[in-house]
Amino acid sequence: MERYENLQAGIYLRLMTYEDTDRIIGWRNSDGVRRHFIYREPFTREGHESWIRNMVETGKAVQMMICDIHGDEPLGSVYIRDIDRKHRKAEYGIFIGVESARGRGIGTAAAELMLEYGFREEGLHRVYLRALADNARAIRSYEKAGFVREGLLREDVCIDGEFRDIVWMAALNPYEQTGI
Repeated sequence: MERYENLQAGIYLRLMTYEDTDRIIGWRNSDGVRRHFIYREPFTREGHESWIRNMVETGKAVQMMICDIHGDEPLGSVYIRDIDRKHRKAEYGIFIGVESARGRGIGTAAAELMLEYGFREEGLHRVYLRALADNARAIRSYEKAGFVREGLLREDVCIDGEFRDIVWMAALNPYEQTGI
């Protein structure tokens, strides 16, 4: 795999390994990360290892760690999941686990890198995501990275007894020839 890095943001992506499990579990169970996820059940070692076996190792998902260029410290994780090779599409997700790394453009840079990876390495045509509609900061970041709003799913999920709206966004592969 080619190295995906953004020198301006000071990050690079590397493939996630089993050794990242404890860190990912801690991040995903933190309030700062979990409150922005649709799936909010406690994250467990068994669940994460099952994800690796059933999704990552089978090619249905690719998960990478977002790392600081200067110290190699992991800051968060980014992934594409439910990779559909026939229709050449996948769902995107991200979380910044290190609180001091949030709000610095790292999420936008990581999204750009993961889109480039998905389009160039995986040959995807489309990468989509779902975001809670009230997560304006994330939506702005996704738009900066190249995602476009495609729709609003009104009261699509029930979280803590409250129905919440979901914004549906996608990015299309800019490297493909359109034939026009």
